[in-house]
Amino acid sequence: MSGRSPAGPLMTEHRVIERMLAVLEIQLGVIAETRTVDPGLIDTATDFIRTYADRCHHGKEEDILFRRLADKPLDHQLSGLMAELIADHVHGRLLTRSLTAANDRYRSGDESALDALESSVRGLVDFYPVHIEKEDRHFFKPCLAYFTDAEKQAMLADFAEFDRALIHEKYRGVVEGLERASG
Repeated sequence: MSGRSPAGPLMTEHRVIERMLAVLEIQLGVIAETRTVDPGLIDTATDFIRTYADRCHHGKEEDILFRRLADKPLDHQLSGLMAELIADHVHGRLLTRSLTAANDRYRSGDESALDALESSVRGLVDFYPVHIEKEDRHFFKPCLAYFTDAEKQAMLADFAEFDRALIHEKYRGVVEGLERASG
């Protein structure tokens, strides 16, 4: 693992997120053309955003990288950028909640929800590329300069452990939700 950077896995995750954004961009065209949407596809996309983009990816950033940066004497610009990225994560969660609510309304027959659904998808498709660029081009490299090689390797190990535990967290939650629903 020596010599690897924690930015590598985070940037690899960005590429997967961009692929989902491309799928959502196509769906925007379908919505515009047909004035319909597949609620199942939106369910899958919101599950991806919540689990992969937010819990897995943003979780590594917030729970591991940002927490470790809090102990470092960051320059003012980098500290401000980190605060902006945290606010971005909150914004992404709000967009995802709006998309889920609109999809639920649409699925239940509320045709007026299609505009809110379309707006939420557009919000995510417009938001994430800007956020990803901030991290890839302006944040990762300068922030990682604050860490020693040993600290970077420890962070990579923590990323791997985070990923390992995530699948258990997700599906334990699925079972608990089904248990609650079945009384």
